[in-house]
Amino acid sequence: MKLTIEKGLLLQSLSIVAKGMSSRSTLPILSGIHIEASEGAVIFRTTDLEVSIQHKAPSLIEKEGATVVPGKLFSDIIRSFPEAAIYLEAIDNFLIVKCLESEFKIHCLNPSDFPLFPQFDSKVTAVIPAGTFSSMVKKVVKAVSKDESRAVLTGVLIKLNGIDIQMVATDSYRMAIAKSQLEKAVDQDANLIVPGDILDEIRRLMSNQKELTISDSENQVIFSFEETTFITRKIEGSYPNFEAIVPTEKNVSATCDTAALTEAVRRVSITAQAHTPIRFSIDPEIQNIEISSKTQDVALSHEKISAQINGDTIDIGFNPQYIIDGLSVVDTDEVLIEAQSSLKPGIFKSVDGDYFFYLTMPVRIDI
Repeated sequence: MKLTIEKGLLLQSLSIVAKGMSSRSTLPILSGIHIEASEGAVIFRTTDLEVSIQHKAPSLIEKEGATVVPGKLFSDIIRSFPEAAIYLEAIDNFLIVKCLESEFKIHCLNPSDFPLFPQFDSKVTAVIPAGTFSSMVKKVVKAVSKDESRAVLTGVLIKLNGIDIQMVATDSYRMAIAKSQLEKAVDQDANLIVPGDILDEIRRLMSNQKELTISDSENQVIFSFEETTFITRKIEGSYPNFEAIVPTEKNVSATCDTAALTEAVRRVSITAQAHTPIRFSIDPEIQNIEISSKTQDVALSHEKISAQINGDTIDIGFNPQYIIDGLSVVDTDEVLIEAQSSLKPGIFKSVDGDYFFYLTMPVRIDI
C-alpha cells in the first residue's frame, strides 16, 4: 500500500471513524484502524463489534493494499503534523508515515485479523434531510437514560410510519418526543431502538451533509451519508408504551416567550442547590408565571414572566436541570406549558414550528 493524502482529509476521516475503535477490548486489533487503498480512494474502517464505521476519502493511490494501525497513536501523529500532504506506505509489518521533513515508522497489525465489515440486506430504508435528523436528535437525546441496568432506556426509539418519523427518549423521570416527515414514505413501518450516544455522534458529524439514509437490517441499523456508513446493533427489548404516559387532560395551559422563560429558569436555578426544585406558580388571574426557588439557610429567588394563561391556578415543582434541558432545544419563539395538578407531569410543547413534546415528572414542593 502506498498513497498520498492531504492532512485535513486524513484528520477528518480519522475523527469520523474514531467512535468505532474499542478502548476496553483485550483484542488489540479492535483498537486499530483498518486502512485500505483501492481504486483512487482510501477506506478507513473501525469496529468494536457493536458499532462499525466506514469512511472513504479521495487520495493519490500509487499502490493498492491494506494494513491496520494502532488508532490512537496514528491519530496523535497525524494531528501533530503541519498542514501539508502526508505520505503513507506499508512495508512488511510497518507503516511509514511522512510529512515534509517528519517521518514515523509504526508497527502494524495483520489486516486479515480485522473483522469483516458487516454486510446487510435492508428491510426498511428511509431518507431524511440531514438538518431535520440533527434537529430531532438534539431535541430528544438529553432525555436518554444513563442507567445501563435498563438498556432499552439508553436508546432512542425511532418510529417509521409511512411518511412520518418520530423519535422518543425517556429516563423514567422525563420524556422527549420529536416528530417530522420523510420526503418519501417507507415501504413498511419499523420501530428501531438505537443507542442514544451513537445518534448524538452521528448528529455531530453531519453539519455539512444534505441527507441521511436510515436502513433496518435484522439486528442492525445502518446510517449512511456521503462517503460514511455507521452500523450499530439495535437495542433488544420492548420500548415502554410512551403514548399511555401522555396526559389526555389539562387543567391549565400557558403560552409564554421561550427565551424569557429559559433565562428566568436559569437565573432562579442558581439558588436551587443539590436536589432543591424550582416552583412554577401559574396564575390565570394576573396572567403571569412566577418561578421561584428556596434553599434553606442559603438563598431564595423568584422571577415573574408574562403569559397567556387559561385554566386553574397551579403550583408545581420541577427539577431545574430537566426544565433547562427541555427549553434549550425548543426552536420556536413561544412555548406552551400544560399541567393537571402539582402531582402530575408537566408538559412543554413547541408552538408551531417543528413538533416537540417534553414531559417531566413533578417534584414535591412545600405549599
